[in-house]
Amino acid sequence: MTEQKQIRVLVVDDHTLLRRGVIALLTADPRFIVVAEAGDAGEAYRRAAETQPDIILLDNHLPGVKGVDALAGLKEAAPEARVLMLTVSEDANDLAAALRGGARGYLLKTVDSDAMTTAIVRTMAGESAISPEMTGKLVSAFNALQNGVKLDEGRPEQNPIRDLSVREAEILEHIAQGRTNKEIARALNIAEATVKIHVQHILRKLKLSSRVQAAAYAVAHAA
Repeated sequence: MTEQKQIRVLVVDDHTLLRRGVIALLTADPRFIVVAEAGDAGEAYRRAAETQPDIILLDNHLPGVKGVDALAGLKEAAPEARVLMLTVSEDANDLAAALRGGARGYLLKTVDSDAMTTAIVRTMAGESAISPEMTGKLVSAFNALQNGVKLDEGRPEQNPIRDLSVREAEILEHIAQGRTNKEIARALNIAEATVKIHVQHILRKLKLSSRVQAAAYAVAHAA
């Protein structure tokens, strides 16, 4: 049996006790390896560039800067890394800023350990990961996102969802419910690879960059 590759994680949080707790949790799980830690944005940039992690767990409240404002620098330092916000903020504006900045997920620090590790695995697999408490705020997040990103430039009177095929619209609904590609494939009785292709088409047609944005978009248009 081929040994599964460990997910390489950079933990960024200015609270030493919490940061060490997260590191201890991940270190005890053979699926993960913590390659670095940082307590501020500058250190996070350096450590990301040095270690090129798979996942960056990013607090939204860092000394002198918000985590969402550090996203661009982290993406430049480690282009392949996927950022998962881990924060106390339940503000829809912070969620929108995270989505706009390219974060792949948004977790509250009240999340339990199993949910956090599952979210990391899902994020690594290209899935969305948002704390259930934030689901109801996706509409507000989408509205804020739409103000910063022109999702339907040049076609203001047309809802881009109309450009989706029946199958794509069906899959988008499942994405909004937080389902993984595997779960969607099982529900629709199609191959997981087929779901992945449909998701790519959905993102391109809606001019979005992540499943999280797609979920927000779907919830907003269903409201």
